[in-house]
Amino acid sequence: MNPLISTWKSLTMLIVSFAVVFAGILYLKAPSTIVLIFAGVTVVILSVLWGVKWQKIEDDLINNLKAMLQPILILLAVGMLVGAWMLSGTIPLIVYYGLLSINPMFFLILTALICSIMSIMAGTSWGTIGTVGVALMGVSIGLDIPVHYTAGAIVVGAIFGDKLSPLSDTTIMSSAMAKVSLVDHIKHLLWTTIPGYGISLILYLILGFQYGDHVDKNENVDVILRTLSETFNLNPLLLLPPIIVLILIYFRKPTIPVFIIGILAGCLFAVIFQGRDVLEVANVLNKGYPDSTNVPIVDEILQRGGLISMLGTVALLIGAAVFGSPLQTAGVIQIILRKISDLAKSAKTIMASSLTLHALLFTITGSYYVTFAVIGPMITPLYDKYGLHRKNWSRTMEDTGTALAPIIPWSVTGAFIADTLKVPTGDFILFTPMTYLGIVFALIYIFTGLGIAKAHNDNGIGTNNLSNPI
Repeated sequence: MNPLISTWKSLTMLIVSFAVVFAGILYLKAPSTIVLIFAGVTVVILSVLWGVKWQKIEDDLINNLKAMLQPILILLAVGMLVGAWMLSGTIPLIVYYGLLSINPMFFLILTALICSIMSIMAGTSWGTIGTVGVALMGVSIGLDIPVHYTAGAIVVGAIFGDKLSPLSDTTIMSSAMAKVSLVDHIKHLLWTTIPGYGISLILYLILGFQYGDHVDKNENVDVILRTLSETFNLNPLLLLPPIIVLILIYFRKPTIPVFIIGILAGCLFAVIFQGRDVLEVANVLNKGYPDSTNVPIVDEILQRGGLISMLGTVALLIGAAVFGSPLQTAGVIQIILRKISDLAKSAKTIMASSLTLHALLFTITGSYYVTFAVIGPMITPLYDKYGLHRKNWSRTMEDTGTALAPIIPWSVTGAFIADTLKVPTGDFILFTPMTYLGIVFALIYIFTGLGIAKAHNDNGIGTNNLSNPI
């Protein structure tokens, strides 16, 4: 599709939209969803005034929303899953066992490792954060370990697994948009992911040293253990729902049906073990766990989940589509890519420019579902032109999208994490080194040539083809 507006109009659109987003969110501190929608409306008005047909914008908007249906369903499922597992006593039981068994000194590093394993198996950072992550936050509160430390460890583990799991939607989508083998893509991600992950684990080990004898000094642990045991029937069988979910994930069953099974198991166990009736279960699925124990620290652990808790994040996802669609329709991205192609004189400048462009557009839109789909196929031919393997580009999309998402407050993932873990993005950002070090290492590789794959070599290995896509 040829761009529908001129270069200067396209730059005007980007500058205006960038100004609206940053002024609204950072200066006015307005709700992110409203700011994105307002920025989208602004771009739509400019597009229509400059000759872009509304019907074209609407068609692209509907297509983008269709692409977002699966993550929206996952978000809603996670909200209900947390509510069901809270009411059934599953999450309280995990918190109870965690407080009894985990050494505070190693809690943060174990948190990152546990979330890494879960995320690799599940293929979703959202599912990991919304289940195991919520339980670990409860343990963190009980051990009196700062929640922003724990949130950082949860995010690093969840994103590590999300990037490297063959079941992850972002991993599949980025490799598909760049038209490279999924296995090649995951292997190439190790270059930028492992260094930041290792540094993060070292950080958590260092932070944990100050909590070596913390459990002996913490009266909260006894209070939480006693309150949980008085509030719930903590039967070991309550671990069955997460075990069932993990087994199904291990056998690579689809995420949404697996979560539905987990929700149904949680509802059934709430009736059997906690004596709840069907109406109570339905209300918790909708609004989250409502009961108060009259112990504030325990209520902070328990009062989470529910369908309603995810509606704000769903609205943000829709807002991102409203914002990104008119930019796509008007051909703004194509114009920028054409300028990059005209100005770039080497493989290094192409890689650095594409990294900067994707990071910038992702920062503005807050949705990798938009940027992957729009920019991914457009950048790919530039890598072919300069003899670069396309997996360099697929890796760049994840480093500047999947990994960056948790630390952008108005991104869909960033908003989900803040809402689910109840920790503002600004509080945990410094404790998630992997999320931003991937970009640092990517730039080092670009300018040194280390870890950069060529499209061809003398043995014919590493060519850009899809003869074995999986």
